[in-house]
This record gives sequence, structure tokens and C-alpha cells, in this order.
Amino acid sequence: MKAVRFIGANQPLQMQEIPIPEIGERDILVRVKAAGICHSDAHYRAGISPVKPIPLTLGHEVAGVVEKVGTQVTNLKIGERVCLHYNISCGDCYHCSTGNDQFCEKVLMLGHYTNGGYAEYISVPARNAIRLPDEIPFEQGATLMCASATAFHALRKSRLKAGETVAIFGAGGLGQSAIQLAKAFGAVEVYAVDINDDKLNLAAQHGAIPVNGSKVHAVEEIKRLTHGKGVDVAIEMIGLPLTMKQALQCAGVMARVVIVGLSNKPLEIQTYTELLGNEVELIGSNDHLLQELPLLVDLARRNILNTSQIVTRTVPLDADAINTTLDSLEKFSGDVRTVIVPASD
Repeated sequence: MKAVRFIGANQPLQMQEIPIPEIGERDILVRVKAAGICHSDAHYRAGISPVKPIPLTLGHEVAGVVEKVGTQVTNLKIGERVCLHYNISCGDCYHCSTGNDQFCEKVLMLGHYTNGGYAEYISVPARNAIRLPDEIPFEQGATLMCASATAFHALRKSRLKAGETVAIFGAGGLGQSAIQLAKAFGAVEVYAVDINDDKLNLAAQHGAIPVNGSKVHAVEEIKRLTHGKGVDVAIEMIGLPLTMKQALQCAGVMARVVIVGLSNKPLEIQTYTELLGNEVELIGSNDHLLQELPLLVDLARRNILNTSQIVTRTVPLDADAINTTLDSLEKFSGDVRTVIVPASD
């Protein structure tokens, strides 16, 4: 089968011909119908977050059709539509047993530590498959598994309550989901901060108040819009020290600031004025949980979470097209979400 693979840090991904993966008795083989290209994949290619083993097929946002099932799989059938939870956990360790499977002692993330979805087929444990309703296209189902799921988990970590205000830094795939989910959680106002007018226009369509950080000082504008109070929740989804700092600075009294974006650079904090003085909480949000995904998919099925405009571009399973997309992501430009759609037989 064809697969687009990571061959080393700071090197273009490469198309390779590799065997169709074998499956174990509790696994399924999925024919990939869609695989999202995430900003994390650009971090992997750039060596910011190490990938192993090498070479490795990238891609952790995956949706497709069950092609084959293991002998002990009873909950799925050949031909079913599925989207895939990207953390393969053991199910037995302390973290798995307490419902925090993203911290599994043996976790393998698709497209990071085991082969992912930039390919024609992928093999995963059956428990990692979430049924994808007919109402949700494969392209949108794929992005639910990271962009939307990560946003959902971050909002749960923020403990957002009905009637509170929220600032979302970054209006890409994660941000667009976060805006809609924050509204569903009961936020009275959501401020979307970005420098891309197209993304901000889409954020406005989802009910957010756009703040263009290239035209106004984001913190001052949010403070103005909130009459000096700041927001109750700020979520940073870009991964830049500047926007992390801004998220802290726009936080109001007893606010929660959730950092989602990946960065290998330190964040400097004015301990009293930005943290202790207003009892602001700084919270890290890492991935999401398997248990969160069925509800998330149902929110999308009910159109409470509308992902129809999050996927703004599709490309074939082609190394050049994928590398070009990753180049744009490294520059924080490009589409809201680009999804790979392998050619059908």
C-alpha cells in the first residue's frame, strides 16, 4: 500500500510502498477514507516533538471503513464507518483504570509512536474505533478525532460554566470547534483571537466576536470589550509564547487559562500581577480521553458542533501536497483544516 512517511527531522515526508498491516485477534483493519493534517504534524516534521520509530507513517486524525476484523472482535463489522481514537492504550495500568488513558504507561499515539493514517490502510485495536454516523462525512469525522476532541477536552479542563466569558486564541481547526463548544457549554460571549481574516470571519459565523491581533492589541481589546474585567476562561491553541502570555494577561479574577498549543519555548509569568493577584489558574491540557469521544461525535451528529466549514481543503495522498500543507502550517498560514482523501478504488 501507499503511505506518506516521516524519514527524519527537518526532511520532507516521503511516499513509500509498504505492506498492508496485519491485525491481531482484537484489532481491526481500516481502509482510510480521510486523514487530517494537524499542526502537530508540522511540529513532528520540524523535530520539535520527536517521532519514533523512523520511518513512520504520520497522521492521527483518521476516519474510514472497517475492512477486516480480528477473531475476537464482536462489536464491529466489516463495512462499518468509523473514526479512530489516536491513543492506543494498554487498558490495564493505573491511568487507564482511572479513566485517564492519555497518560497510559504504554501509550502509543497514531502517527507519532506508531503508524498513522497518511496511508491507504491502518490497523488499530477495535476499542479505538468510534462509530461514525452516516450524517457525518469522513473528512469531518477525521477532524473530530483531534481538532474537535482536543478542544472539547480543554473546555472540560477549564470548568467553563454557563454565563461565563471565553477568549479563544487561534481560530484554526481547534479554535473553530472550541468556539462552538464553548457556546454549547453556555458561554455568553466568546472572543476569537487570530490574525487571519478568513478564519475570523468563520469564527464570527459561529457566534464569536473576532479580534484581529495584527490590527489591535489583543489584550487591550478584550479588556475593552469586557469593560476592564477580562474573561473567565482563556484557551491558547496556537503554541506561541506571545499568545500564551496574552491569554494570561486577558484573564479576569479567578479565571482559568488553559494552554493547548505546543511550544518548545519557555513562558515567562509575572507571578503576582498575572497569576497570584487575581487567583488565576494556569492549566495544561493534553490530548483527550476515549470516554469523551462518543458524546463529541453525537454533538456533531446533532449539528450542535458544526464541522462542515472546518475542513476547507482536501488533498490526495501525495507527499508533495502534504509537505506543502505542512509548510503553510509552520508559517501559521493556510486553511482552517486540510484533509487527505486517498483515491478510492
